[in-house]
Amino acid sequence: MATSMLRVPPPQRLLRPLVVPERLLLGPGPSNVPPRIQAAGGRQLLGHMHPEVLQVMDEIKAGIQYAFQTQNQLTLAISGSGHCAMEAALFNLLEHGDTILVAVNGIWGQRATDIARRLGANVCELLKPPGEYFTAQDIEQGLLQHKPSVLFITHGESSTGVLQPLEGLGELCHRHGCLLLVDAVASLGGAPIFMDQQEIDVLYSGSQKVLNAPPGSAPISFSERAREKVLRRKTKPPSFYLDMGWLANYWGCDREPRRYHHTAPINSFFSLREGLAVLVERGLESSWEQHRTNCDRLCQGLLDLGLELFVKEEKVRLPTITTVRVPKGYNWKDITAFLMDNHAMEIAGGLGPTVGKVLRIGLMGCNSTHENVNRVLRALRDALSHCHRSRL
Repeated sequence: MATSMLRVPPPQRLLRPLVVPERLLLGPGPSNVPPRIQAAGGRQLLGHMHPEVLQVMDEIKAGIQYAFQTQNQLTLAISGSGHCAMEAALFNLLEHGDTILVAVNGIWGQRATDIARRLGANVCELLKPPGEYFTAQDIEQGLLQHKPSVLFITHGESSTGVLQPLEGLGELCHRHGCLLLVDAVASLGGAPIFMDQQEIDVLYSGSQKVLNAPPGSAPISFSERAREKVLRRKTKPPSFYLDMGWLANYWGCDREPRRYHHTAPINSFFSLREGLAVLVERGLESSWEQHRTNCDRLCQGLLDLGLELFVKEEKVRLPTITTVRVPKGYNWKDITAFLMDNHAMEIAGGLGPTVGKVLRIGLMGCNSTHENVNRVLRALRDALSHCHRSRL
């Protein structure tokens, strides 16, 4: 018998029912998926070239254009997380030997540096300590010194809690013959961003933050300047999967008949479509106000607990993810574990350059509510009174 050749037995754990606990996700993402978006993702599968799916993709494009405030023709969603969109942007914009200036004040600048170096680009770094931001003067000095073809900067730095001001940076880049590439994974929908007005050339985000969809799809848009740079490439992008020429065609961005490129995550697109629909119904300005108001409430509550906010200047605090210094004498792991075990609530420790230094609290989309502010403050008060505190 053929089964006599089997050497690996059936895993018993897969014979048990799937159990997923209910938790309030108030970390840096993913955020909780509300029933409406969850139901959209649970719809019956369709083929990735069916006209109904192509229509959903068109609706996603329109939703991204609204969320980004852009009329760019080359607007779509990458089949992957926000990190995948970062790679798509860099893979398509950069060729071997191109110079890129990366503004590094947290992990996402560090990651962009790593990816660009792997592509053989000439990578120059503009450095700020975690918790600080870049001024227009900082950027101009870097542009004059390094003469890059691309500037990478993070709008919402989720590892540090900084909201980077963008006003004037696009104009500055274009004056120096440079394209502006912006990471808005943690900020989209929670803080104002105006792609066309701010002259941003490539902008990308993710599905799992303010949009409250599961991770796995990532909005991205290219300006006409950026699209022309991609078209003028001397070499093909190093990734076929992330080749913007193929993706533009599959998403109907090139006015040519759509051709198969890859089997897209159809149900993730259903969820993303619904997440964008919720944002459209709420309205961008209302969403921005909701996140700013609840962030302010949270910050005041943390100060009332005697905690220290990591980002000193109020105007550059990211409204979606708040960073607070780990209180002296406490182990951050004890605090996050206490909240998980006793309150079924996730908050996170630091990431990259902030590991061991901060706690990160996320209030995004449907999770950005007055009640959740109160819940996390109560839980933190409970943790601080019960967690072991060293005498050092």
